[in-house]
Amino acid sequence: MKTFTTLICAAELARHLDDARWRIFDCSFDLVHPQAGELAWREARIPGALYAHLERDLSGPITGKTGRHPLPDPDRFAARLGEWGVGNDSQVVVYDDAGGTYAARLWWMLRWLGHDAVALLDGGIDAWEAAGFETGDVSPAPVPAIFVPRLRPEMAIDLAFMADPSKSGAVFLLDARNAQRFRGENETLDPVAGHIPGSVNRFFMDNLQADRRFKPAEALRSEYEALLGDRGAGEVVHSCGSGVTACHNLLAMEVAGLSGSRLYPGSWSEWCADPSRPVATGP
Repeated sequence: MKTFTTLICAAELARHLDDARWRIFDCSFDLVHPQAGELAWREARIPGALYAHLERDLSGPITGKTGRHPLPDPDRFAARLGEWGVGNDSQVVVYDDAGGTYAARLWWMLRWLGHDAVALLDGGIDAWEAAGFETGDVSPAPVPAIFVPRLRPEMAIDLAFMADPSKSGAVFLLDARNAQRFRGENETLDPVAGHIPGSVNRFFMDNLQADRRFKPAEALRSEYEALLGDRGAGEVVHSCGSGVTACHNLLAMEVAGLSGSRLYPGSWSEWCADPSRPVATGP
């Protein structure tokens, strides 16, 4: 049976709405108004879609040493997936209303737990509606399933790695924030402005076309290869403000056929939590 592991189009998803093996999640979110995405989901959603809240479901507890969206405990998150009806044989589709800004986080987290059959709806709910498919305001109660995680710890880089120059110096760090925040200008989310020394900026929205669908694989590959030079995908570590939009760049590289890059989930908000760590500003 065919599985979808990166992107899926609205027409393909529509053909599987009645497939009991498929699970759909709306991950729409707004960092300024944290309940806005869930409220929008309550009003209109792809039929059968459940809601995954970035801070309640896709993040763990915040301490003074973590970033703004630390990863949840993998076993607890696996149990949550089971409550949602996701089993190890499920095909999962994730979407949002922002070009995959937040849905890419759930896409990456499922892969982190060893589940490859997860795809992002290209263009999100906007593409669904533009294709003429209906939305609703009711989802059936999920039938619980058993999800057994097969954690891939190598997919995530921790703070100890990043703080060790002998290790972090051997990777190519891509920062997914917009250019202003990367340069240390107009910082509105974190208490310190700037970026991790040695990192390179790749704004995640540059992965998208005007309609907020991903660029063709060939175009993405050309753009990322121009950034990487002679480096391989396995040398790339992605960061952002809090480990969310970095997943968008990681997904874009997978779409481009550049597999094997990793995520620094703590990202800038974890790095800058300790004032003793170096900070860079400017280009």
